[in-house]
Order: sequence, then structure tokens, then C-alpha cells
Amino acid sequence: MSWTKHSTPEYQAIVDQMTILRCQVGSGVHGTAIAGTDDRDEMGISLEPPEYVMGLRRFDQYVYRTQPEGVRSGHGDLDLIVYSLRKWMRLATTGNPTVLLPLFVPAEEIVSIDAVGHDLRARVDMILSRRAGHRFLGYLRSQRDRMVDHPDGKRTNRPELVERYGYDTKYAGHMIRLGVQGIELLETGAITLPMPERWRTLIVDLRQGKYTRADVLALAADLEDRLERLIPICDLPEEPDMERVDRWLVEAHQGAWAQASH
Repeated sequence: MSWTKHSTPEYQAIVDQMTILRCQVGSGVHGTAIAGTDDRDEMGISLEPPEYVMGLRRFDQYVYRTQPEGVRSGHGDLDLIVYSLRKWMRLATTGNPTVLLPLFVPAEEIVSIDAVGHDLRARVDMILSRRAGHRFLGYLRSQRDRMVDHPDGKRTNRPELVERYGYDTKYAGHMIRLGVQGIELLETGAITLPMPERWRTLIVDLRQGKYTRADVLALAADLEDRLERLIPICDLPEEPDMERVDRWLVEAHQGAWAQASH
């Protein structure tokens, strides 16, 4: 691995000492991985030392990749990103679909967790809001646009899929997954991981080219319509409980610092 600004020994030391939660994300946790092809994606959340919160130094995220920067990950490779708790929370309260996953991964997909991590996972209600519906909808549209705008494979990093199936089936799989999970989150306040069987099998089949491009776009349009209709009427609050989030962040850091000083 080559060092980047997000993978220095200084940052690694913070991650080693102060990570509160680390888990698998990506196709492995969704249950949509294709055997022998997908890498392993993990996400972590780390507290920051006091000097990084109150001083001039800054820690937002740490990145580790088996492959060097600019080289695509392959089967068996690890892609790890560890966010500072404050950055993770900023992203989570906007409803970022990927960042929300550590709140819902099953216990068997958790690599490590401490008391603060458990407490975070117990406080989903202060984080979730209708913002998430808008973000899932936006991400769905983004994946669709990437699939539709580059039918010849240009400016996609998977031209071999376009050549084999006529469209980028990985973009398509992400698009359908985002629609399904966004709807579930708005309806239930949770995301089932791995995905329920019907959708899990459908996405794996889709990624292997068993659905036409037209079929996939029609399904995505239906999911998009359902998301749009759910956002204004779902039971989630309009906004996250930011005052409660802010109090919890302060208490989590102060508690960890006090414990470390003893």
C-alpha cells in the first residue's frame, strides 16, 4: 500500500486506539456479491483525540486499500475507510445511504465494537429523518444517469460489463438496491441486511446480465416513484434531532477522553 494524505501512520494510530465501530459494508453485507469477483468493503468510525478537536490538527478519515491508489480493487482485496465520529455524524444526519449502514449491519458483520459503538447503534432515532429519503432518491438517480449516459462504456471503470451485457450492470444493481432500501427505511425506520431474499436474488441475477436494460430502467422508475410519494408522508421526522446529536457527540468524546486519562 502507498501512503496518501488519508493513510498516514499518525492517522492509523488514531484508528488503532479510538475506533468505536468497524464493520463490513458493500455488496458483501447487502448479500449481492458475486462469488469470486467482489472485493471486501469495510467502514469504521473513530473518536478523535482532544488535540484534534480543540487544536489545529485535523482528522476526518483514514483510508486503507490493498491496492495502490488508482488501481481497481479485485477479488479478495480490502477497501477500508474509517471516519472520525464527527464527520460520520455529519454525513449520517444528511441521510447518506452508505454511511448509514453501520447502524443496521448484523452482529456477524461487525469486525469490532465498543460501548460507544453500541450506544450509537441504539440511537438511530436521533439520526434518521426524511432527509434520507431525498438522499436515497438522489443516489438512485445518479446511478441511473451513469448507466444511461455512458452506454458505450466510456467514462465508466467497468467497460467490460458494458461490452458483455450492453450496460453497466453494477451501476444498475446499485440503482435498484438504493430504491429498495430507501423505501424500506422510510416505511420501517430500518434497513434489512442482507437484503430480503427476493431482492437479493434479483440483484445478483441483474449483475450477471439476466435482465435487459429496459427491464432494469422500468423497475427503477417504479421504485423512484414510490420513494417520491413516501418522502412527504412517512413517519420519519422532517429533520434529525440535531440538539440531541450534538449533546451525544460531546458526551461521547468527553467520556472517552476521561477514561483514557486514568
